[in-house]
Amino acid sequence: MTKNDPAGRFTAEAVKAASSDSKKTSSRLSKVAREVASQYRRDTMSPVMVSGVLRIAEFALLTALGLSLYLYHVGFLEELGWQYPAVIVAASIGAVIFFEVMDCYQLQSLLRPGVTLGRMALCWAVTFALMAVTAFFMKVSADYSRLLFGTWFVAGLALLIGLRLALAHLLRRWARDGRMERRALIVGGGKAAETLIRSIEQQPFNDIRICGIFDDRDDRRSPPIVAGYPKLGTVSELLEFARIARIDMLIVSLPLTAETRVLQLLKKLWVLPVDIRLSAHSSQLQFRPRSYSYIGAVPMLDIFDKPINDWDSVAKRAFDIVFSLLGIVVFSPLMLATAIAIKLESKGPVLFKQKRYGFNNELIEVYKFRSMYADQGDPAARKLVTKHDPRVTRVGRIIRKTSIDELPQFFNALFGSLSLVGPRPHAMEALSQNRLYNEVVDGYFARHKVKPGVTGWAQINGWRGETDTHEKIRKRTEFDLDYIERWSLWFDIKILFLTPIRLLDTENAY
Repeated sequence: MTKNDPAGRFTAEAVKAASSDSKKTSSRLSKVAREVASQYRRDTMSPVMVSGVLRIAEFALLTALGLSLYLYHVGFLEELGWQYPAVIVAASIGAVIFFEVMDCYQLQSLLRPGVTLGRMALCWAVTFALMAVTAFFMKVSADYSRLLFGTWFVAGLALLIGLRLALAHLLRRWARDGRMERRALIVGGGKAAETLIRSIEQQPFNDIRICGIFDDRDDRRSPPIVAGYPKLGTVSELLEFARIARIDMLIVSLPLTAETRVLQLLKKLWVLPVDIRLSAHSSQLQFRPRSYSYIGAVPMLDIFDKPINDWDSVAKRAFDIVFSLLGIVVFSPLMLATAIAIKLESKGPVLFKQKRYGFNNELIEVYKFRSMYADQGDPAARKLVTKHDPRVTRVGRIIRKTSIDELPQFFNALFGSLSLVGPRPHAMEALSQNRLYNEVVDGYFARHKVKPGVTGWAQINGWRGETDTHEKIRKRTEFDLDYIERWSLWFDIKILFLTPIRLLDTENAY
């Protein structure tokens, strides 16, 4: 169900005010658009995360039930002490895999359990049938208690049914309350957008919340209100709105025949960390089924997917916590010695805190060991550090050349503002030949589609240190975008363990 609250549909008066504000400040969001965006700042639960937690919960519950019945019927380690637990764990894993294969973890299945319970019962029965067949061919079926497994089958099925019914009730309430939703913006207005919105609204148990419409065309060609939703600004203004409101999806409502306009839009939008879909509900062109994703029954062409999303982000966060703690423990003597050396050489704080751009262009505070004289620090990085820079202390030269000054960023990674591996965060006003980085590199802000890192793919390939030429910042950005495209946990591990080796090359670090 799309959500029709004050953050969605608006009155004609409000839209007129938005249009008026937009004309006055064409490069910034209108007052109404900014107010709408601010309403969406709190985080919500992702449907993919919910289904992932359910997989773990069902495995854990089935395993716990089976082991409890084993202890009750057989006794702890009384008979087949390791075989029973092994079979119970294997069967629980097998059941969850079968549920996955039969699409029992899709959002529509979770919201409509009556459609799914038959398939779940079949999967649970197939799991026990496979156990029986395996035991028969291994000639061990007589060793196991039929009463135990018969009780586990019936009790497990009842547990699964009860859990799914309770979860469906909970998910519907979360959807109504806006606690579980995907926030979407429509790009493009007019009749095509109205048809798309009506189609989405008709889908039962829909988790999409339409937050507004953005279109570059004026009100004569693109009405200020479409299907009850306001046009909040232009596509350029959409970028700021999407970052403030933490938008999950952009749906481009333009005909595929408008190829030039679609490409121009995508060139602007691809820098955002969101899913980008092209509406195909009214298209006469037919693609292979795997080319589509669906909102209910409404087909969408997948253009871009948000990188490192859902369970990938959970795995990456766990990776950051584990290795950050390990790094802090291993390097704590070196960090302590560095702090003492800095304090002995010059007055001022040991740590230097600097505002930099983080994920989704948000400002974060990055920690470093102070390497300059306290009264000559440059938090905005308006002037790049050069070779033999008089602002840098003697200790500072050593720790900058060896990258020891970056060690406090293990705490940034532990607290979550940085990741251990990712594009290096740049200072707010960092320049290359007196030009801001985003003025030098087209699509520069696409680096911020993922959380920035303590180390990165660009640094591993030699692009660290001074950015005194346009080529250097272009190369850094090129490797950063390559990292985002190729990301995997193994890729992070490779970069992390190559970092100490690459740091031996100190030619560009000063």
